[in-house]
Amino acid sequence: MAEFALIQRYFSGLSRPGQDVLLGIGDDCALLQPPAGQQLATTMDTLIAGCHFLLDADPVSVGHKSLAVNLSDLAAMGATPAWALLSLSMPRIDDDWLQGFVRGFRRLAGQFGVQLVGGDICQGPLSITLQLTGFLEAEKAMLRANAKPGDLVCVTGTLGDAALALRLLQAGEDPGGLRARLETPLPRVDEGRMLADLGVRTCIDISDGLVADLGHICERSSCAARIEVARLPLSSAFRGHAGDPETALAGGDDYELCFTLPPSLQPELEALPFDITCIGEIQAGQGVELVDETGNSLALPRGWEHFSS
Repeated sequence: MAEFALIQRYFSGLSRPGQDVLLGIGDDCALLQPPAGQQLATTMDTLIAGCHFLLDADPVSVGHKSLAVNLSDLAAMGATPAWALLSLSMPRIDDDWLQGFVRGFRRLAGQFGVQLVGGDICQGPLSITLQLTGFLEAEKAMLRANAKPGDLVCVTGTLGDAALALRLLQAGEDPGGLRARLETPLPRVDEGRMLADLGVRTCIDISDGLVADLGHICERSSCAARIEVARLPLSSAFRGHAGDPETALAGGDDYELCFTLPPSLQPELEALPFDITCIGEIQAGQGVELVDETGNSLALPRGWEHFSS
């Protein structure tokens, strides 16, 4: 099957021309019309076989995750997802793999209103690059540079599940329900929009580990963060597999949101319909400090970073 027949067979049905998609898959460019008065938020991520997903991973989960990691970036800005561009490199045409990939992608795209409007397919090592664009109201973007001393530091959901699942799989052990957190993470898109509507103006998605990603907020906001390790939200499955705090702090692949907000917003925050844990506060200074129950400083674990030695 040639390239254009492959595109027509597997991907042409993932967009539907309408008010915002004037022209989708099938031409040199897509023609898109953003809603009036909205800013565009755009992001892009690459997933490489053997690095970002296991070589024998279910293609349904690969299709899901390729979109989920980008949706998580939009969630961190408080944006509403809209359009995707996909660049897929694969060594050969594998109908079963493609059917699974598209099924996983389509299911998550439908959940969040994403349309695939174009891209590229070529022969080569298995890798997936996705660009995703969304909309958000002006002045509502949640940025890394807006944290202030006195702000609370909070996270959604639980931490460390995905990293522990990977560690167990690599050791030949069954991670049980933790595996879904690694292979099919649920991006916090709705949560991000609710936080932006509440007035939160500083947020980041936790992809490289809490310490590393919170460190980006500290750097951009010229401040420090003090985190109480005993307050980290850990799932019962994580505790059941004897997960350690370092995994929750630096394991990565959580795709939860870490955000800061003034204490005056805490009552409204507690009324939101999803799990949130306040784990520390923003202070004057620089960097992230970890403390135990007695306030003693703990060593900082290192998060994931490409090209690090």
